[in-house]
Amino acid sequence: MLNITVLCVGKLKEPYLQAACDEYRKRLQGLCKCTVLELPPERLPDAPSPAQIAAALEKEGQRILEKIPAGAAVIAMCIEGKQLSSEALAKKIADLAVSGTGSLAFIIGGSFGLSPAVKQKSTLRLSVSAMTFPHQLFRVMLLEQIYRALQINAGAKYHK
Repeated sequence: MLNITVLCVGKLKEPYLQAACDEYRKRLQGLCKCTVLELPPERLPDAPSPAQIAAALEKEGQRILEKIPAGAAVIAMCIEGKQLSSEALAKKIADLAVSGTGSLAFIIGGSFGLSPAVKQKSTLRLSVSAMTFPHQLFRVMLLEQIYRALQINAGAKYHK
């Protein structure tokens, strides 16, 4: 069974978003082993300098890299990443599984993004849109797309 880890910088605060994440994690149970790990964001002042942002990204990046499961294919969620359709994401996941990858790690950075070290470690840099979404909402969106991709690969009727 495929192991999927979603590493997130920051915690979900809104109960309705947590409920949505819990629903997709429940749906994923029969398709994969899905773990969501929340990592603490670095505290920054209200108007951080570029140097403060870079230092925070580096510290967050170190924590992320420490939590990536050994042997996992890393998929970094970033604005400059490649945009894929749901079908193309499903194919990418299937191709990784066929090539012997039993573990995937999807990475969601904090409000300033991801460190260069995390992006360099990634197998795929993925973007869902050129638009910006709240990080908490995006976690729900990512879990839904993972569920959709695995349903596509299983030949189920969820994806129409």
